Amino acid sequence: MPDIGKDILSSMDLFIEKIQHLKGVMLGVSLSALILAPLAIGISTYLITHPNFFRLVENESEFATLLIILLTVVLVTSGVWLVTGLQQFRSLNSWNRRYYNYLKRKEDLDKNISSKFHLDEE
Repeated sequence: MPDIGKDILSSMDLFIEKIQHLKGVMLGVSLSALILAPLAIGISTYLITHPNFFRLVENESEFATLLIILLTVVLVTSGVWLVTGLQQFRSLNSWNRRYYNYLKRKEDLDKNISSKFHLDEE
């Protein structure tokens, strides 16, 4: 019977390790959003506010319309990406604190059980 309990605990530890790996991937995505989205917003804003942009709009109406639509889509998408990245980053930090608290409690519990049943002497 104790083997089943040990298997369940091992499976849970493996599951938590997999979640930790996924957390690392999500942190990478979050950080890319926090770096790339402001860059895209900055470049788009620079292009829209550049004096030559207004000359382009006056001289090339079809191309300018397409460019305005494209820059607007980039701005909106980057804004959403930035907000999502910030929310994800906060969520991952919260998960990180809870995970390290879990590890600390697990270690303390393991030490307590080992000392209580004299398992550390083996």
